[in-house]
Amino acid sequence: MSGDGNGDGNGNDGGDAGGGHGEVRGGEELGAAGREAPRGGGARPINTAGVKLHPTGRTYEVDAGPLALRHGQRVVIQSERGTEIGTVAVASALRPVAGRLPRVVRVADQRDLERLEANRRRAADALAFGRERVRARKLPVKMFRAELHQNGKATFYFASENRIDFRDLVRDLSSELRLRVELRQVGVRDEAKMVGGIGSCGLELCCTTFLPRFAPVSIKMAKHQNLVLNPAKVSGQCGRLKCCLVYEEANYVEASKLLPKVGKRVSTPEGEGRVGDLDVLHGRVRVYFQDQPPQVFAADQVRALTPPGGGHAPPEPDPGDEPPPGLPHD
Repeated sequence: MSGDGNGDGNGNDGGDAGGGHGEVRGGEELGAAGREAPRGGGARPINTAGVKLHPTGRTYEVDAGPLALRHGQRVVIQSERGTEIGTVAVASALRPVAGRLPRVVRVADQRDLERLEANRRRAADALAFGRERVRARKLPVKMFRAELHQNGKATFYFASENRIDFRDLVRDLSSELRLRVELRQVGVRDEAKMVGGIGSCGLELCCTTFLPRFAPVSIKMAKHQNLVLNPAKVSGQCGRLKCCLVYEEANYVEASKLLPKVGKRVSTPEGEGRVGDLDVLHGRVRVYFQDQPPQVFAADQVRALTPPGGGHAPPEPDPGDEPPPGLPHD
């Protein structure tokens, strides 16, 4: 059967790989083959559940029908890709829904689980073959996941910094697997999300466990939080800036409004000095003096000095959001 080389719709009939997409998408991938909410009268509550098709994948909302599903149950889903077996991540309950949802056919039985295990073995063999063909053709590609679907289609996920002509690779895979093959290029963040791993905090990656999508991250967030601008400290497994820099950014920005900027001249109970460092969360300021060691003061003990002639101090040059050489960027 002929192969399909579309990289998430960005390729051209088996031609060069298109650019990666921003996140591992949901409804477009799973498709919908279930009941549709009524039109005109607004959404009405139906019995829905959240189901994961892969431990590191996103959670899909599905139509549970009359079933009362519990967390951790295995279920069979009917989608446009055929039947899929997933794990209930959110128990079933009545929820308002607009639009079509994939449908739960039944709770998975032993035969379904045996079929799932056999399919996983076939997918592992397909991935091994795909990697072997990538090496044989000397393609600058990192192939890291393969999925075999019930509709006679196989999807291979890969990461690459370049546009790749993979038509020959698609032919190799289609000839070996006897399936319609799709190669899907993803970015480094999506790769980390799909592969999974352990972060520097010792916990599973946020993107793998609970983040539904990626938020923009800039090096300025690390500067606001007084982090050491060291690639090993501020970059995640994907090599980009850590997603967790976003979590407390708003708190740091709000708290820093009550503090003078680093480098400003200030008046303190010990005399005039210059701000050298800030402890934003505790509201403390380290001030350096000309004739004595630096001291730490509470924010309410420090007052910014007005420059000679009155008015406001001229704005300091903004170092910009560009990271220093060697640091990751979003």
